Amino acid sequence: MPGPPSPQLVFGPFLIGLILSTATYGVMAVQMFQYYQKYRNDNSRIRYFILYLFLANTANLVFEIAIVYEPLIVRYGTQRASIVSPLLLPGDAVSVVAISTPVQMFTAWRIRVITGSIVLPLIISFLSVASFAGGLGVTIFVSIRNEFHQFQSFSSVIIVWLVASAVCDVLITIVLTYSLTTRKTGFSAVDGQINRIIRLTVQTGAITAVAALADLILFLVFPTTSLNFIPDFPLSKLYTISLLSTLNARTRGRSEDVDERLPNALFNDSTAQKSITTATHNSMLPSRRHENVHIYPNSYQSPKSMLVGSGERSFVVQTMGDEEDQKRSDSHSIYPPSHSHEARPI
Repeated sequence: MPGPPSPQLVFGPFLIGLILSTATYGVMAVQMFQYYQKYRNDNSRIRYFILYLFLANTANLVFEIAIVYEPLIVRYGTQRASIVSPLLLPGDAVSVVAISTPVQMFTAWRIRVITGSIVLPLIISFLSVASFAGGLGVTIFVSIRNEFHQFQSFSSVIIVWLVASAVCDVLITIVLTYSLTTRKTGFSAVDGQINRIIRLTVQTGAITAVAALADLILFLVFPTTSLNFIPDFPLSKLYTISLLSTLNARTRGRSEDVDERLPNALFNDSTAQKSITTATHNSMLPSRRHENVHIYPNSYQSPKSMLVGSGERSFVVQTMGDEEDQKRSDSHSIYPPSHSHEARPI
């Protein structure tokens, strides 16, 4: 039987992981506040889901505080503290998958809605369920074999949990990036926002995948330490932040010419709507005015069109404006004739 691990390599990573977890919890709380302030009219099921994630992350943070408190305070100065894992350590894995799996399943559902594909959501769901089963298995084994040196005996279960989760995150990132790329419109303002959301999607998806893989690698390479808990403790908050970042990215702040609520990788169906403040030719429309531009994802037909911009940068988009505006803008369209009455979905 190997000797007890170094206290520095057991308690130090626990403490660092808790600090990172607390910091990411604060970031998550701010993003959650922004979500509830901006999207009061979102579907109630989504709002309740976000509330569930907040409560689950709070419970996860409480587990982590107890995991650090027990060996450093309750068992301080005893050899048992560096040999036997904290009593609430089994709760860490199950609380993480109780957050990551619903987030991944929610994303799979949205991919099903916006792409119409059933295969990719099924693959994502399978990987997510496999990750949940692995996390639940880790909780059971840690409860039974609670000494640090025994953790290697169920490393295969840990591998299933973290590898399935990381692969699922990478697949989600690829699918969402492709979905966004195919929805570019040719308008620099809109495409710029799509590119921004693509970067956000890649960054948030990569963070969770890298954190899960770092957790696994540190566990396998340093089996007698708790170094893997440095990325493990903030993992559940990173999943929630990735989802909230995507939800909150639906709105762009007001600028001089554009104040738009754009669809993104998860929300480009009936919720997709934007408001554009238009400045047109002085000779045509002397005053600035607001029009609502509706994007129809399942149809290329839009009832009206209008002139947006000024001078050489003007172009025609589809609008719900009046008949007179329709006639004036059609005569100045830079669209090819075949596109003068179409609205492209994004």
